[in-house]
Amino acid sequence: QMQLVESGGGLVQPGGSLRLSCTYSGFSLDDYSIGWFRQAPGKEREGVSCFSYRSGDIWTADSVRGRFTFSRDNSDNQVYLQMNSLKPDDTAVYYCAATTQRACGSYYPNYAWWGQGTQVTVSS
Repeated sequence: QMQLVESGGGLVQPGGSLRLSCTYSGFSLDDYSIGWFRQAPGKEREGVSCFSYRSGDIWTADSVRGRFTFSRDNSDNQVYLQMNSLKPDDTAVYYCAATTQRACGSYYPNYAWWGQGTQVTVSS
């Protein structure tokens, strides 16, 4: 059974940092792509960053490029999202998701497996 569990969210001041973790089980990043998404109240879910299993490429959204960094640790079945220079606009529930698509992307309907999400709030 495939499972994804996010952790690491919380309240942080503008300009601060957080590192989100996603622990996955029941599948391998040799066969699945994985990504981070976020959804703010009243807004559509948007892709933040993802890893394509076939190419090993990492895609990052323009809105967070240079501030957020995707990384992975195959030995622990975890992927991470390091978030620096956080802004109030980054406030959202952050989700980890997996897809069989060889090339990952921001189109969330392509992702069939989702974690429960972790809340990130950026506020002074």
